[in-house]
Amino acid sequence: MKIMSIQLFAIHLPLKEPFIISYHTYNHMPSIIVKVTTDEGIVGYGEGVPDEHVTGETWEGTFEIIKNTLGPVVIGQNPMEIERIHEVMNKAIYGAPTAKAAIDIACFDIMGKKMQQPVYQLIGGRYHKEFPITHVLSIAEPEEMAAEAAVMSEVGYRSFKMKVGTKVSKDVERIKAVRTQVGEDIAIRVDVNQGWVNSGTTITAVEQLRNLGLDWLEQPVAADDIDGMVEVKSKTTIPLMIDEGLKGTREMREIIQKRAADKVNIKLMKCGGIYPAVKLAHQAELAGIECQIGSMVESSIGSAAGYHVAFSKKVITSVELTGPLKFSKDVGDLAFEVPYIRLKEKPGLGIEVNEETLRELTVFQGSIQ
Repeated sequence: MKIMSIQLFAIHLPLKEPFIISYHTYNHMPSIIVKVTTDEGIVGYGEGVPDEHVTGETWEGTFEIIKNTLGPVVIGQNPMEIERIHEVMNKAIYGAPTAKAAIDIACFDIMGKKMQQPVYQLIGGRYHKEFPITHVLSIAEPEEMAAEAAVMSEVGYRSFKMKVGTKVSKDVERIKAVRTQVGEDIAIRVDVNQGWVNSGTTITAVEQLRNLGLDWLEQPVAADDIDGMVEVKSKTTIPLMIDEGLKGTREMREIIQKRAADKVNIKLMKCGGIYPAVKLAHQAELAGIECQIGSMVESSIGSAAGYHVAFSKKVITSVELTGPLKFSKDVGDLAFEVPYIRLKEKPGLGIEVNEETLRELTVFQGSIQ
C-alpha cells in the first residue's frame, strides 16, 4: 500500500465561547486537516492544531511545512510502516511536531481501516473502558468561574480544570471561590500555563493553596525551567504536572532523571502524533510516573487520536480532550456521553468526517500528489 495524495484544509473551528488562558484568548481554533488517500482507495484523516506559544509553530507555517516539506517525502511511502514514516519526516525537517502529528494520525486512521480494527488495538489493545471528562474553566472573575462550575456540576461533571496564570492573589481568589462553590468532593486541577513564570512566585502561591485539596498543579513555571519545577516540587505537597515543559523523549528523560514532576501531560501536537506519544507513555511507565493525554483543543479528528492512545495504556490515568464540546461546529462526530467518554469499536479513528462542514470551515486549501 502506498500514499498517493494528500489534501490539506486550513480551517477555523468556531468556539461557542472564547477560550481564555494565561497567554492568549481564542475566539476560534485554527487547525490543519489532512486527508490522505492510498493506492487502495483507503482514506485517512489527520489533524494538526499548532500553538506558537508551545511548539513554536503557526497555523500558516504548519500548512506550508506539510505542503512543501513533509507531504512530498511521504508520497509513495507505505502508511503501515509508521517507524519509517517518522524517520522520513525527521530527516526532512527538525521539530515541527504538529505538522508531523497530522500525517501520523492520518496514517494510523488508514492502518485501522485496512485491518478493520480501532487504532487502540494497534498500539497495545484496549485497557480502559471509559474516562471521566473534565470541564475546563477559562480565566474569568472568581464569581463567574464559581458560577460556571456550579452549573456544570449539575450537568454531571465531577472534575474541573481551572485555567489561571495571572496575578497570584487573583488566581488564589479564583481557586478558593470554585472550591467553596463545588464542595470537597469535586476534583479541581489548576493549570497555570507558565503564568507564574518562576519558582519563587509559585512557592508563594502554593503556600496559600495547600489546604484546598487540589488534584494537581500544572506547569506553573516557564516551560524550559525544569529546575524550577524541581524546586517547587521539593517545597509543596500538591502534586505537580508538567505540560509545556514536555515535548519529546529528551525532555522526558530530564524530567525522569530530576524527578521534576509527579505527572506528565502528553499531547500529540507537542510530540509528533500517536507513535511518539506511545513512546513517551512507555518512558513514563518505566519511571513510575502517571500520564495524562492533554488537548490543544482539537476537533473530533485530533481528539479521537488522543483518546485511542489514552484508552490503550494503563499508565495514562486522565484525559482532557474536550475540544469537540467547545465547538459550535465540528468536522467529525466523536461521541461524548457527558460526563464520560467511551470509545466505539469502529475501525481506524472511529469517526466520520463531514466533508461539507470541512469545506465550509476551510479558509484555504492545497494538495500534494
